[in-house]
Amino acid sequence: MAVVIVGAGMAGVQTAVALREQGYAGTLTLLGAEAHPPYDRPPLSKDVLLGRAEHSRFEIDFDELDIRLDLGRRALSLDVEARAVKTDDGDLGYDHLVLATGAAPVALPGQPDSAFLLRTQDDALALRAALRPGARVVVVGAGWIGAEAATVARQLGCETTVVEAAASPLAGALPAEFGERTRAWYAAAGVELLTASAVSGITARAVHLTDGREIAADVVVVGIGARPDNAWLAGSGIPLDDRGAVRADARLRAGRPEVFAVGDCASFPSARYGRRLAVHHWDNALQGARVVAANLLGGEVDYDPVPYFWSEQFGHMVQVAGSIDAGAQQVARGEDTVLWLREDRLQAVLTVDKPRDLAQGRKLIEAGARLDPEKAADPATALKAATA
Repeated sequence: MAVVIVGAGMAGVQTAVALREQGYAGTLTLLGAEAHPPYDRPPLSKDVLLGRAEHSRFEIDFDELDIRLDLGRRALSLDVEARAVKTDDGDLGYDHLVLATGAAPVALPGQPDSAFLLRTQDDALALRAALRPGARVVVVGAGWIGAEAATVARQLGCETTVVEAAASPLAGALPAEFGERTRAWYAAAGVELLTASAVSGITARAVHLTDGREIAADVVVVGIGARPDNAWLAGSGIPLDDRGAVRADARLRAGRPEVFAVGDCASFPSARYGRRLAVHHWDNALQGARVVAANLLGGEVDYDPVPYFWSEQFGHMVQVAGSIDAGAQQVARGEDTVLWLREDRLQAVLTVDKPRDLAQGRKLIEAGARLDPEKAADPATALKAATA
């Protein structure tokens, strides 16, 4: 049996490793579009940009695990009837296929090549070279990646401005009241934050806003979101959802028994939350890989994780466990923890510099625990002691 994994990021690499750990002894090929050895992406916007590391390669002995790395080879299309991935270097046949192509950053309409995106190792190294002390840096987007890029730019001594089209930072990811709280973090770091400010264009030395303002810029970083990197699947018959993610089932199969999808490129139904989820974060790639490996080898394991992610920005660690539902009851637990409850059952927890609340909350969500809202709102009461 031959297994081909398309995508050599966290989801693809961990699926390959999990297959070996779970006893798969057949041919295993990891196909990656980049020529670099497989690497982890979160450090790109942190240690690599700061110059603390030149790369973030996985410390995995692929030769010892008998995992064939087929790098610098791009998937172009998929023929599911022939069971062949068509690439820029010929066809690659498979018995089982894992789709793990991740997500690609969204560019602004007409974005010039001089503006930086941040997804790959090459992106990070090129941006790092441009972030010289005193450089005027404009970051477009005050989401997770924008905030992290702005954090690093200030640490490197750059004059930094962040432009966000929405009314508050982290719009769409977190409630507006929390996004507003982070506004003070930008000010304390010496970063100018312009919200409700849409970009009309980028030129060689400036970012232009729709209200006529012009912001001088030596470096422009665009961080306005990402979309599943699945354009190559067009016409293949693999089901996609309305956002372009592979529409996987509860066992991460992708429309056919021999095809699976995992990580940022896929969405999956969650029985825990009663809706389909698409989770673009590191932990989802790690957990999903183990389920794909088990099911590819004949298991019948449903994938229904408690989503988790973190972001380090302006000296703060923001962590979220669960899936935030705007219609759920919101309970503030002091200034640094917010809970979401539905029928007193904990659905999600958001913390700032409160790792204990996050760890306990995550376990309570996994257990389906009900909380006493009054007890849970008291920061002096351990969250695990607030069960109803």
